[in-house]
Amino acid sequence: MDNLRGAALMVLAMLLFALEDMLIKLLAVDLPIGQIVGMLGVGSAVLLAILLKIQRQALFTAALFTPAIMLRAIGELVGTIGFVTAIALIPLSTASAILQATPLFVTLGAALFLQEAVGWRRWTAIIVGFMGVMLIIRPGLEGFSWLSLFAVQGVIGLGIRDLATRRVPPETSSLQLSFWAFLVLIPSAAIMMWFNDTTLITPPPSTLFYLGAALLIGIFAYYCIVAAMRVGEISFVTPFRYSRILFALVIGISIFGERPDALTLLGAAIIVASGLYTLWRERRVRGVAH
Repeated sequence: MDNLRGAALMVLAMLLFALEDMLIKLLAVDLPIGQIVGMLGVGSAVLLAILLKIQRQALFTAALFTPAIMLRAIGELVGTIGFVTAIALIPLSTASAILQATPLFVTLGAALFLQEAVGWRRWTAIIVGFMGVMLIIRPGLEGFSWLSLFAVQGVIGLGIRDLATRRVPPETSSLQLSFWAFLVLIPSAAIMMWFNDTTLITPPPSTLFYLGAALLIGIFAYYCIVAAMRVGEISFVTPFRYSRILFALVIGISIFGERPDALTLLGAAIIVASGLYTLWRERRVRGVAH
């Protein structure tokens, strides 16, 4: 029963994240990308600071300057800028499909940098999954758009974030990690706007509504995903992360009029299948080890 509740919470979290992505894409109609990143950073940091104070947790601790947390913040920065840019510039369904490769990148990074044992079956799944990404991006072919590389940047950044999280001191809470990561976005957004020579735009009322909704939905989604991991077994609940691509496809088609082609759908299916197989193998290998 706990596993079913955990799965339901994970699916709800993925629906909420897909809705947040939709709102960010709507924000991009009126605002430059750097300003969106900055507004998300400020809004999320303020909300998380309030939650930290309510829970009587410190906003800053000495652990902030440990290598793992600093690397995690850099990963969050690179990943968020890449994914927000991808959402703004390419179809939502395409960006979300590429994002599903993040668990494969994490498995690859764990094998290369954390010396975790990865057998030939999971190596094969990783290679096949990245082939699915290539089907979506199509480098060198007619359908190729270099803008899709921003989604790949998102995968790399978020993968680094997840890998670094494994080395974060246990006394550091998830709320603190998220608060610090969003703080880093604020000066980074200013640098982005300076580098791209863009100026701040006064947001229209509808844009402020989208921003507020995105912030609240994002925080609620965060709580749902944390609750999902605590209620159910991680190995059972994690595969339901892939429901996000289904929600993204529905939103992309119904809200933005996107029409993913056969290669994009095939690539997304390959990425999801490879990720699910990798999770299944990891669960089985750990079961044998225990």
